[in-house]
Amino acid sequence: MIITRLIGGLGNQMFQYAIARCLSIVNKVEFKMDITGFELLNPSYTQRKYELHHLNIVENIATPKEIKRFKQKIFISKIFKKIIPSSKIYYYYTEKKEFKFDPEVFKLKNIYLEGYWQTEKYFKNIEDVIRKEFSVKIPIDKKNEELLEKIKSCNSVAVHVRRGDYVTNPIHAEIHGTCGLEYYKKCVNIIEEKVKNPYFFIFSDDNEWTKKNLKFNFPMDYVTWNIGKDYEDLRLMSNCKHFIISNSSFGWWGAWLSNNSNKIVLAPKKWFKDEKRDTFDLIPDKWIRIS
Repeated sequence: MIITRLIGGLGNQMFQYAIARCLSIVNKVEFKMDITGFELLNPSYTQRKYELHHLNIVENIATPKEIKRFKQKIFISKIFKKIIPSSKIYYYYTEKKEFKFDPEVFKLKNIYLEGYWQTEKYFKNIEDVIRKEFSVKIPIDKKNEELLEKIKSCNSVAVHVRRGDYVTNPIHAEIHGTCGLEYYKKCVNIIEEKVKNPYFFIFSDDNEWTKKNLKFNFPMDYVTWNIGKDYEDLRLMSNCKHFIISNSSFGWWGAWLSNNSNKIVLAPKKWFKDEKRDTFDLIPDKWIRIS
């Protein structure tokens, strides 16, 4: 069996699901999700909740008893590894280096995964499966349906702005930082050169800031009403034709899930405030990194 630990927001959970789903298919074994982390309160971390149930995923939730038994087997494997058949050895596998693809993980069948796994290289070979399972299963309401039709009928450009705890939480602010106005202005200029009659749709966790600061000389809509319903913004974003994303896993998925074969995706070259972090594998080859 494979168990993957889910933490973070919807975008993080999608990456953690995607690697486990791929490993289960490649190795022909069962996989389950450990969602017990959402029950723990951590004052230094923005409290999140399990959100994948809004999508058409294979929803296998590991029980606390199964998790405990699995971890016991990992402990026993460490002690008696030399005498246990390799097919019966259980591993606790922590991501070695964030955003750096690690092919070694595909060699293991009984594994508890912990990490973020933010690169498409962990699931690119089952891309069609992931796209299908990451479609939203909740029926769309009238207001979002009207906007969806508008998005489909024009040269729609999704602009994702991630602020929230990147601004309010000192720890996250020091690690992540935010994409500034100059970044968005530069991206809009590039879109203007490449896309005829662009129409911008603004998605953010800080609607007050975007309305005050993001004003382009093009048609624009601020999508402000899906508070607490990230899956609705994900559905709308993924139907846009082109993208300007922030340093956010949620914005990443909105762009990746788009089926537009000619999509232009602009992403920040500087994903973290600490530029020493290697994020080379994070951005797909066809996307454009903007400094």
